[in-house]
Amino acid sequence: MAKAIHSMIRVLDETRTLDFYKRAFGLEVADRLDFSDFTLIYLSNSEQSFELELTVNKGQSEPYDLGNGYGHLAVSVDDLDAEHARFEAEGLSPRKLVEFAPDGKLVGRFFFVADPDGYQIEVLERSGRFQ
Repeated sequence: MAKAIHSMIRVLDETRTLDFYKRAFGLEVADRLDFSDFTLIYLSNSEQSFELELTVNKGQSEPYDLGNGYGHLAVSVDDLDAEHARFEAEGLSPRKLVEFAPDGKLVGRFFFVADPDGYQIEVLERSGRFQ
C-alpha cells in the first residue's frame, strides 16, 4: 500500500516562507538539498512524518501563477478557536471561522489562511474524519 510522504510547492521568498510555516504550523527544516538551479527544503514537525517540500528555483523573481487547478493543503488542530486567535495575534491573517453543516449535520469546523505565495491552507478542528 502506498504511503503519502510529502507534498511540494514552489516558493519565491525562502526566508518569508520558512517564517510563515514555522509560526503558523511549527514546521521546521528537516532537510535541505541545494543544487545549482534550485533548492529543496523539507519541513516537518513532531506531530507526523508527512513533510512539506518547498522548491526554491534560483533566479525566479516573479511570483508563481497558481492557476486554477490548485486546491489547498489541510492540517488539523485540537483547539480551532485558540489557533485562530493565535494566527490573528501573529498577524497571519486567517479568514473567518466556518462551521460546515450543509444538511444541518456538522461535517467540520475550519478556517483558511494563505501562505506568502498565495497557497491556501485549511486549518480543521480535530473531530470526526479530520484527525
